[in-house]
Formats: sequence, C-alpha cells, structure tokens
Amino acid sequence: MLQTRKLSEVIGLEVYTDAGDLFGEIEEAIIIKNKVDGWRVRASKDSFLTRALAGAKGVIVPHQLVKAVGAIFIVSRAAAPSYTEEEESS
Repeated sequence: MLQTRKLSEVIGLEVYTDAGDLFGEIEEAIIIKNKVDGWRVRASKDSFLTRALAGAKGVIVPHQLVKAVGAIFIVSRAAAPSYTEEEESS
C-alpha cells in the first residue's frame, strides 16, 4: 500500500545515493502546480556531495530521481551532475 507523508515530516531527512553514499539532507520541497517537482538537498559536512562538487552547499534533485522515501531518502547517483565512478575511487 502506498504511504503518504507530510512535507513537514521529510524536511531534514538524510539523503543517500542508491550506492549507499551520504548525499546530504532535505532542506526544502519545490512544488509546481500542487505537485513536488524537486527537492533542495543541503550538503552535509562529510557527504559525497561536498567531496564531488568541491564544497557546494547543495543541489536541486528532480523528483524523478528519488527512488524511495522512508526513514531516509534514496536518490539515483545521477542526481549529482558531475558524479562518476572515477571521482569516487580517488
């Protein structure tokens, strides 16, 4: 059964990539025409996002790249524009 959640319940949740890397934390929902269009994710201090994007404060993740929402958010690795396997290993 599909569960719904209030936006106030997901703000502040940790976000991980589908590979298990800490991505950041949900800061805000972007709503267009009464539907969630994307999520503003704030980079956590030790997150993959901070390392991959050279100190970026955060990114906008399109809702299509969200794979699961529960106690945490899981997003596709493609959510970070410059993500490559080589960057992860260096």
